[in-house]
Amino acid sequence: MSKIKMFALGGLNEVGKNMYVVEVDKDIFVFEAGLKYADDQSLGIDYMLPNYDYLIANKDRIKGIFITHGHDNEIGSVCDVICDIPDVKVYATKFSCEIIKQDLEEENMSFDNLHEIKVHQKINFGKNSIFPIRVSHSIPDSVMYVLNTEDGAIVFTGNYIFDPAMTGLYSTDMGKIAYVGKQGVLCLLNESIYAPKASFTSPSHRATNMVKEIINKHDKRIIFTIMQAQIFRIQEILDVISKTHRSIVIMGKRLENIIYRAIELGFLNFDKDRIKNIHHINDENIIILMSNEREASFQNMQRAIKGFDKFLTLTSDDLVVLASPIYDSQEVKATKVRDDLAKIGIETVVLKARSLHSSAEDIMMMINMLNPKYYFPVSGEYRQQVENANLAYRLGMSEDNVFLKLNGQVVEIVDGKAYDNGEVVKTDEILVDGKQSGDIGDLVLKDRELLGSNGIVFITVTLDKETKKILAGPEILTRGFIYVKDNTDLINEALEKCHDVIEESTTPQYVDFNKVKVGIRDRLGKFFYEQTSSKPMIIVNVQEV
Repeated sequence: MSKIKMFALGGLNEVGKNMYVVEVDKDIFVFEAGLKYADDQSLGIDYMLPNYDYLIANKDRIKGIFITHGHDNEIGSVCDVICDIPDVKVYATKFSCEIIKQDLEEENMSFDNLHEIKVHQKINFGKNSIFPIRVSHSIPDSVMYVLNTEDGAIVFTGNYIFDPAMTGLYSTDMGKIAYVGKQGVLCLLNESIYAPKASFTSPSHRATNMVKEIINKHDKRIIFTIMQAQIFRIQEILDVISKTHRSIVIMGKRLENIIYRAIELGFLNFDKDRIKNIHHINDENIIILMSNEREASFQNMQRAIKGFDKFLTLTSDDLVVLASPIYDSQEVKATKVRDDLAKIGIETVVLKARSLHSSAEDIMMMINMLNPKYYFPVSGEYRQQVENANLAYRLGMSEDNVFLKLNGQVVEIVDGKAYDNGEVVKTDEILVDGKQSGDIGDLVLKDRELLGSNGIVFITVTLDKETKKILAGPEILTRGFIYVKDNTDLINEALEKCHDVIEESTTPQYVDFNKVKVGIRDRLGKFFYEQTSSKPMIIVNVQEV
């Protein structure tokens, strides 16, 4: 019998940043190592990683990180984890490995940590084992994982749907899932993002007919914005194009690399000769696949709208198709892009196909097939986790056997029985700004918010080193606060207050620099708020010469 702990370092009460830890006695199994893209409120932050200090502290016990598929929500922090835990092993299927390799190449890192697995082949770790089962998702070679323990199986689904029309590398092995259910499942960790959506996701995820209608009706240039890892959607577009005489151009180096590599490995089916180079981008009836990445959503399109793209010149004859799902954090940008395109006479179409996440009926079908003793809704905002739990209750599961948790809250199962001992593992998020990580925190974000809403005021003053008298200044420079020429009285009164503070804090023998800086900030802060109802950031520079 075993002592099992389960908790999330990221992925609960949020969409993205997935990282789930299952401890079986001394062995640690990690499922996913993802990131979360920032929204418009994150003030310059590009994306966020889960804080994995717990893994660093227990690195000798980690058996591996197991990736279900190659989306950034699942693989985005792999490079960072490998940097901090050089000996950690990462297990993934062939196509997921290919995408991870691109990330490693960009960081000039080796592939030694990467271990390619095959579906339906067990991986042994002493008395425990991992068994990957193929599932249907928007990227080929996706899997769910079964962690076999002495007390029963722990199943982590990743992202999936049930669609009998998805075959080959996109298929779901229903028989294997049912077999695992008959053997006994101790706990099921099941995704929650689409739990509030009724029915099955299929066939609402299919876009082929919409794409066909668009291409058949519009004989001029068409631009599809698409996320690089939405391989199923890319294949739908390419399938329609292959039945026409039209060629494509790919905008975005990473998207181009993924498509070429996927074609070479048989994960995408398309004639490479019909992929033209960038110099054909302004051909009259060319079809463009434009990379639209969530960390800088619609950036390529916005550059073209402003006329800054050195290759693409938009015309009123163009049609722009937003082919990837528009996530919550992208809605404002998507609306602005459509407005800006409309201003220059360009029509836009949004493909109304669902993303390939399990809806209510998919989730209940998975629960029925696996018949778990315990149920753990994961991967989604808390309201979505609650809806997921409600589905389990509808199927007769007891509330005591369903775990609704936040990041870091531990579920403990000892000898097959669950306990809530109140244990919490420290969790946080690492904010990444460009290539900088680990140095962006709440204080930095608050400063950016202050600068964005109230501006900044610089005060400089130079004192004589011998006499401590003012030689120059104080001078006031503002940015984003007020227009100085229209507020000379306000500035003059602020300068007088600076003089007063300096005189109060200096003697002929000594200057209390800290008292000067703090005093000016406090007095001017109150003064500016009284006069303008704004609280600008105030920076004081005092020097002696």
